[in-house]
Amino acid sequence: MFEKPEVLTIASSLAAHAAARQSAIARNVANADTPGYRAQDLPDFAEAYRADDAAPLRRTRAGHVGAGPGPVVPAAAERIGASTMSPNGNSVSLEAEMVKAADVKREHDLALAIYGKSLAILRASLGRR
Repeated sequence: MFEKPEVLTIASSLAAHAAARQSAIARNVANADTPGYRAQDLPDFAEAYRADDAAPLRRTRAGHVGAGPGPVVPAAAERIGASTMSPNGNSVSLEAEMVKAADVKREHDLALAIYGKSLAILRASLGRR
């Protein structure tokens, strides 16, 4: 009946989103000196989760309707309206990328904390410690 509580699915999706966003930030930093490179970023987790939640459910078996295949991880998109652009056409700001990296670390730590506390609550409800 309770194969995977919704809070665990959301925490897993948040961790996957943070990992994908950190990957996009790392690519931006790695290409900070590449002429013509455009910085990429992912939408906020709330927007991505809301967009995935609006998607229609797919029938996986004749007897029931199941949810999507896994965690929500949107594709990286070019950041529109980059505030600064270098003379060689590069739109990466190392300062902005470092601020985003700290924010992503906070998101990932939050996801792990939620996941860990949820498991602790489930274990306590089962009488295990």
